[in-house]
Amino acid sequence: MTRVRLAIHTHPAPRPTRRPPLFFVHGGYTHAGSWQLNFIPFFNAQGYDCYAIDLPGHGDSGGREQLHGFGLDDYADDLARALADLDQAAVLIGHSMGTVVIDRYLSRADAGAVAVALLAPVPPTGTGGSAARLAVQVPGFFEELPNAVNKTLTPATLQVMTSAYFSPAVRPDEIERFMPLIGEESDQAVAEMATLPFRRVSSRLRIPALAMSGSADAVFPASMLHFTAAIWQARSVVVDGAGHMLILDPQWPQAAQSLLDWLDTLAPSARAGDDA
Repeated sequence: MTRVRLAIHTHPAPRPTRRPPLFFVHGGYTHAGSWQLNFIPFFNAQGYDCYAIDLPGHGDSGGREQLHGFGLDDYADDLARALADLDQAAVLIGHSMGTVVIDRYLSRADAGAVAVALLAPVPPTGTGGSAARLAVQVPGFFEELPNAVNKTLTPATLQVMTSAYFSPAVRPDEIERFMPLIGEESDQAVAEMATLPFRRVSSRLRIPALAMSGSADAVFPASMLHFTAAIWQARSVVVDGAGHMLILDPQWPQAAQSLLDWLDTLAPSARAGDDA
């Protein structure tokens, strides 16, 4: 696949520290803007330099016309290219599909990172069970998803997308402001997420890991989190009341604080100089 122009959004902390940078990888059907509303301002204020990638074909990156030809390995290749331009190793933070992209990257021999946080992660069992569950529990989801992607919003579209992705505390009219964050996703990448159980992974970079889910996640239920945590030997956190979009839900401050608390447990060499 031809390399495309990548958009890397850089958000330096207002007060320089020697804390490791945070590098955010968005989920499917969205772009880096999903991090820029809540999480990046929060962690900037805590002294972390933050970076967020628009994966190829998403957001401000090139390759829109090639989108459906991009696979998860293509995304991982471009993540590696972006990380190579940083001055130091980062903490990688992914949401949903972004966790799979990070996993692919950390399976490479040349991978490097301080730690990894996997938010609402795609389970190692893949997305097949999730698709079947959504078809039953959120009737109309697969009919309304193209309307959400194409911005053809109806009350039914908003109701279904809210039920699938957000906290039960969120009203359908409240998510309309998030619709600019929604866009197409690669058909190839979506198909590959369904076949994750059949992919052999010989090894992964062993680094500190956090796995986080919302207790009301209808896409990848919190009961699935232990599969991811076991693979990564990760600390598990479940955010009470949060849905799949726990980075945008009303519970996002709890999710961000849990992530910050975990960052504070990393080895002193990874977060030294907090008062520099």
